[in-house]
Amino acid sequence: MVKRCTWASNDPQMIEYHDKEWSTPVHDEQLLFEFLILEGAQAGLSWSTILHKRENFRKAFNNFDYNKISKYTEQQIEVLMNNKGIIRNRRKIEAVIANAKAFLQVQKEFGSFDKFIWKFVNYKTVDNKFKELSELPSKTEQSEQMSKDLKKRGFKFIGPTICYAFMQAVGMVNDHVQDCFRYDEINNIS
Repeated sequence: MVKRCTWASNDPQMIEYHDKEWSTPVHDEQLLFEFLILEGAQAGLSWSTILHKRENFRKAFNNFDYNKISKYTEQQIEVLMNNKGIIRNRRKIEAVIANAKAFLQVQKEFGSFDKFIWKFVNYKTVDNKFKELSELPSKTEQSEQMSKDLKKRGFKFIGPTICYAFMQAVGMVNDHVQDCFRYDEINNIS
């Protein structure tokens, strides 16, 4: 029997996400942007809700092509507001556009978003060595710094808790509990 973090529950999509993506280090620009947007969309909702709408988000937002999204017009916002497959919150939709513009600015300044974002963990996955899910924080000093810096650069829906969830998603931290089969796998690739 495979031992995994209990939050993956019995939901096949959550299990697949846990087993193949969560806490795996990500350095691909488009995937970093995707997770930034999905974590922001999650604000006030469950990750399961967002994960089940992920393909709808990909279709609605040009597969998270930040170059295209940065040019979205009011007309495109209205189309998105009528898309039942995504979270239809105007502020969150407008944040996606603002974040695409800010993302491009960070790329211009640092050469890549990857170089910029991974500096918050000194370019190496932080191994937190948690034994129980109850030990996982909702935010950290690094996520608070990240949030402050991103907000200063014009990013929206990017508070410290969202930043920490992003850090978990893209493998900046290994928050698999130690008896989860993925814990050692992540440490061996990071």
